This record gives sequence, C-alpha cells and structure tokens, in this order.
Amino acid sequence: MIRVVVADDQALIRAGFRSLIDSEADLEVVGEAGSGREVLEVVRRERPDVVLMDIRMPDGDGLWATERIAADPELAAVHVVIVTTFELDEYVARALKAGAAGFLVKDTEPVDLIRAVRVAVAGEALLSPGVTKRLLDRVSAGWRHPIDESRLAALTEREREVLRLVGRGLTNQEIGAQLFLSPLTAKTHVSRIMTKLDARDRVQLVVTAYETGLVG
Repeated sequence: MIRVVVADDQALIRAGFRSLIDSEADLEVVGEAGSGREVLEVVRRERPDVVLMDIRMPDGDGLWATERIAADPELAAVHVVIVTTFELDEYVARALKAGAAGFLVKDTEPVDLIRAVRVAVAGEALLSPGVTKRLLDRVSAGWRHPIDESRLAALTEREREVLRLVGRGLTNQEIGAQLFLSPLTAKTHVSRIMTKLDARDRVQLVVTAYETGLVG
C-alpha cells in the first residue's frame, strides 16, 4: 500500500485529492495538513511514501517544508511532489534543489495525479519530456555556464551522455533507444550516476545537468 499525505491550505482541494487517492486499491491518504509546520508534524508521525505539497501555505510554505523533509535523514524515503499553478510559480529552481521529486499542475487530469504518486515511489521522473522542458526553460537562464568539469569528473563519457539525456527529460526507454542500450542498462547507468553525484532522485540529476552546463 502506498501511503500519501496531502498538504494544501484549501480544505476543498485536500478533500478532492483524498477522495481520488482513496478510490485506488493500492493508495491511501494517511494524513492532511494545511500549513508548512503542520505537514512536517504529519510527515514525521506517519512516515508516508509520498507528500502532495502545495507551495503557497501559511506558517512555513511548501518549499520551506520540502527543504526540511529532504534534509532529514530519517525521512529519506519520503518523496515530495510539488502541486502548483505552473504559470505563477517562480520558485521551481529552489524546489528542485530542495529535493522535490517532481511537479504537477493543479488542473492536471486525475489519472495523471494517480500516476505521479506511483511514479514518485518508483523514483522515476514525474513529468513528460515536453513539460519538463517547459518547466526548466523558465529557470535555466541562470544555469547556462561552461561545463563544470570538476563536478562531472567522476563520470565516464557514457555516463555523461546518459546524464545529458536525463537532463533533456528522456525516460530510460528513450535513453536506451538513443544510445542503442536496453532500458535496463540505461537504468543501471542512471543509478550509478545518482550514486556518484550523491543525487537524491532523478529530478536532481536534471538540476545537475543544467547547473554544470551539460544541458543548456
């Protein structure tokens, strides 16, 4: 059973998410919160698999709470999915660096919300390549630097190729097809890169690809 906490300052949205999630046989909502501090209390008590986190909340917003969840070793297994209004969110870069596992827009289709919860637990990317590109285009202007060789020194040439494709939003299957590898081999490369770069998840690999100049 995948355990979910819903954090949003609007009770109606929390109720809608709860109804949707609890309708799935393998998902259950184990807690709700309406503020940043409250969600930290709920997460520490319930230890959920996924938190659906709103950004704009009182008493410590969703970004503040995400930073503290990601920094707590005891909560390493908790995956935070930011749920926001894409057009208004100027804090994407901060959330990615804070350790958010991905993003959804609040008007997303119900089936995509359910899929995002399951995908987060699996450690995969939460956005399609097209949406990932739109998202990163908003925040990458300040990340366009010469390639930072020092941060990438531990990677082989093949691993750099894989990281570049991860940064472009490709799935393991798409990476395998482009590099003539099996999806399993591509997944193995991604796992090794995460270990070498001390990345919490795949989304942080995307950030690294942009920050180091590997993707521009």
